[in-house]
Amino acid sequence: MSTRTNRSRVIYIIGLAILMVSGFTAFTMAGDGKPALYATWVSILPPVVAIGLALITKEVYSSLFLGVLTGAVLYAGPSFSGIINRLLNDGIVASLTDTGNMGIIVFLVVLGIMVSLMNLSGGSRAFGQWAMKRIKTRQGAEIATIVLGMLIFVDDYFNCLTVGSVMKPLTDEYKISRAKLAYLIDATAAPVCILAPISSWAAAVSGFVKGQNGLSVFIQAIPFNFYAILTIVMLFSLVIMNFDYSKMAVYERNAIENGDLFTVRDENAINAEKAEENAGTHGKVIDLMFPVIVLIICCVIGMVYTGGFFSGTDFVTAFANCSAAQSLSMGSLVALIISIIFYVVRGTISFTGCMNCVPEGFKSMVSPILVLTFAWSLKVMTDGLGLAKFISGLVSGGMLVSLFPAIIFLIACGLGIASGTSWGTFGILIPIALAITEAYPDMTIIVISACLAGGVCGDHCSPISDTTIMSSAGAACNHISHVETQMPYAMTVMCVSAVTFLVAGFTKSAFISLPVGIVLMIGTLAFLKKRAHVTEIVERSSAEAENA
Repeated sequence: MSTRTNRSRVIYIIGLAILMVSGFTAFTMAGDGKPALYATWVSILPPVVAIGLALITKEVYSSLFLGVLTGAVLYAGPSFSGIINRLLNDGIVASLTDTGNMGIIVFLVVLGIMVSLMNLSGGSRAFGQWAMKRIKTRQGAEIATIVLGMLIFVDDYFNCLTVGSVMKPLTDEYKISRAKLAYLIDATAAPVCILAPISSWAAAVSGFVKGQNGLSVFIQAIPFNFYAILTIVMLFSLVIMNFDYSKMAVYERNAIENGDLFTVRDENAINAEKAEENAGTHGKVIDLMFPVIVLIICCVIGMVYTGGFFSGTDFVTAFANCSAAQSLSMGSLVALIISIIFYVVRGTISFTGCMNCVPEGFKSMVSPILVLTFAWSLKVMTDGLGLAKFISGLVSGGMLVSLFPAIIFLIACGLGIASGTSWGTFGILIPIALAITEAYPDMTIIVISACLAGGVCGDHCSPISDTTIMSSAGAACNHISHVETQMPYAMTVMCVSAVTFLVAGFTKSAFISLPVGIVLMIGTLAFLKKRAHVTEIVERSSAEAENA
């Protein structure tokens, strides 16, 4: 039996022991029907179990399930029927029957079908060949991916899957690992959306800011959203400096030297290779671009439709009031029908061939749907244990006014990692931020920006984040591979952002703090590059000495 298997078994035994002990310490219920340990430190235990096990054992499904089970046991105590009811009815079943969640699942499935259609038509291969003639370097392919991700700023879910579908042929040609592609996708999803006034994220944030013009507050917060801005700075800096570090360097070196784009293979990787082998050879670029353009148009129309634009509401208000899940599911379904008609009329794919892509597309999305379901269920568990109230108690404690932004940023990061949701973090912390800054109006925008930046950072670091899961799916990359390669990068930006928020807390000026953050970000990367170069020289010298 392998060392990894033994280690995983030991970890699972420890996890189950914690689960049993914690359950028997929570068997009493408070008078209001809530568990006795409601809103205590125990509320963070389910995500800690899920995330810790996932990172250590590399088994994402079982780890997430154990996290959800931990939450159910902590809530119901030693009552077996209570645990099962909490796990299934309140958790998994409730998550799958939620209208918003089901809309995201429909969108995922339709996107999977469209990707299958584009591969079968040969459109993806044709685009790769077309791009190869115009983009001559590896760095050019990475920059093209970043720019495309920045252009698709309407919604992060849409960004994750669309950019992956379009850019995979090009990045594969230049031996860019799927882990690096997943990072480029993820880093241009939420960070770009949180900077775009016309996006589903702007709409969500506007809804959390009560008693003020939400869109105006969102726009004022953009210069102080240091994590999002510095993430984009880091993306371009890494490409220009032409280096990677930590786990990402291992995956990239394997891709360049051995041609292995995956390093760690799973069902997504196998399906991706099969799709490439079965791809058509007579497709044209329009076979990829037409469905993508139609998809963008249909989803935007869907957003303003659900926001009431066609009922007399102005465009900006309609966009702010849209339902992202409903819009994306409606828009993608219409785009799928138009795309099938397009392929059949062109004679690129027969109608039977199009229908065969339906189950294939669904199968390609089973893995992210399963992970999303567990992630949503885990959020139900933490909500029932009072995680939001526990965090509120931490934030509302006394602290030096100038430290507000940095501290709230770090708390938002922790909450985002634990809950796996940026929007949930915004909903919890923005009202608190508004309350604690009532006496300090000059700090309001900076503190709200800290909430936004921390939520996005936590979302990036969390294995249970929906955008992290979708980025893995969009790049056809092993999910844990994406998490463990992206986390060091996200943590680097997090540290620089925390220092920048510290500067902002004292200066109250984006014109001072943002340049400081950018310089610090580039300087940190220059230091890491130099350190990586020295390490490489030492390793090469050691290898040569051993061979001699």
